[in-house]
Amino acid sequence: QLQASGGGLVQAGGSLRLSCAASGRTFSNYRMGWFRQAPGKEREFLAAVSWSGGSQYYADPVKGRFTISRDNAKKMVYLQMNSLNPEDTAVYYCAAVDYQGSSWYPLDYRGQGTQVTVSS
Repeated sequence: QLQASGGGLVQAGGSLRLSCAASGRTFSNYRMGWFRQAPGKEREFLAAVSWSGGSQYYADPVKGRFTISRDNAKKMVYLQMNSLNPEDTAVYYCAAVDYQGSSWYPLDYRGQGTQVTVSS
């Protein structure tokens, strides 16, 4: 099970740090990622981190603004979000991920999301 937290309401230009707590599986066996979904829009990949945390991958819209990290000892994955804008408003969730066909996909190891709302 994965549980995301840390969402909330923030003004444009502000920052938030999302956390995702893992349980129930061997966390370090999985690459982990963050996705978001806004109302009426498709799911969007944001970032992924390798098993060890040594490699990170970002979608272009968040590159340079968001930073993904993980702590295998604590079974946590994080998403530091800076320079937020209203287009970042969505439900954010973490998931174990796989990379196929030049895209990142969430596996069935995923959790409930956390709402991020950015006001202008």
